[in-house]
Amino acid sequence: MKRDLLSDLLHVRLLVGYLGEADQYGWWKTNFYQAASQHFLEPIFPRTSHLARYHGVVEAARRVHDESLSVGSYHLFRLPEELEHDLYALMTSDAHKGPLGTISQGKDSALSALRSHASDTATSGEGPVSIGNVDLARTAGISGQVAGIYAAAYTHGTKAFPYMVRQ
Repeated sequence: MKRDLLSDLLHVRLLVGYLGEADQYGWWKTNFYQAASQHFLEPIFPRTSHLARYHGVVEAARRVHDESLSVGSYHLFRLPEELEHDLYALMTSDAHKGPLGTISQGKDSALSALRSHASDTATSGEGPVSIGNVDLARTAGISGQVAGIYAAAYTHGTKAFPYMVRQ
């Protein structure tokens, strides 16, 4: 998968993960991207605290999504294994710094950044929202479609869980 497609997907994942936390929209009960969390994690993970935050948010979001979707569904926080490996490799590089800078500016800035990733053709919905086959996760339009669904849900005060299936 091309690096810029992966980068878009990682950015959307980081933004949605941050916005779903307790201090923002409260979809999951974590605060890994709160300033106090950094002070707690740095002594334990001095070189990789950003990865610890990332994994904490991804796992919290994954659980909430898995509870809301049927078994076997794929979503932004549970993708095919090779794609997860690619995202991890990208997260360990410098590619994560763009959205993390936006996150540090707060909720409104992060929501604006998420909207900027959204495609014009993104649908909105509430609850589970089917976006097609999991093979679409490797295409350019998926991150924009997913970003649009989440941005609309955050804006309207609803919860939406875009998902894909293997056909």
